Amino acid sequence: MAAPISTSRPLRLAVSPRTADILRRCYGGEIPQDVLERAALLLAAADGHLDAGNRIKTGRARGTA
Repeated sequence: MAAPISTSRPLRLAVSPRTADILRRCYGGEIPQDVLERAALLLAAADGHLDAGNRIKTGRARGTA
């Protein structure tokens, strides 16, 4: 089991060249962190990891034991 991510410090990520190109060309006027946050929320919701209030589901509600 992976260690929980600390929310006290921002997580630093390196994006691929393709992702950087998409961020620059499609979302040039926006803060990249904001765009990636929206993308992560959309993906997590689509994958069924968030409830109706955009909170992370835990335990059996998410389908894990």
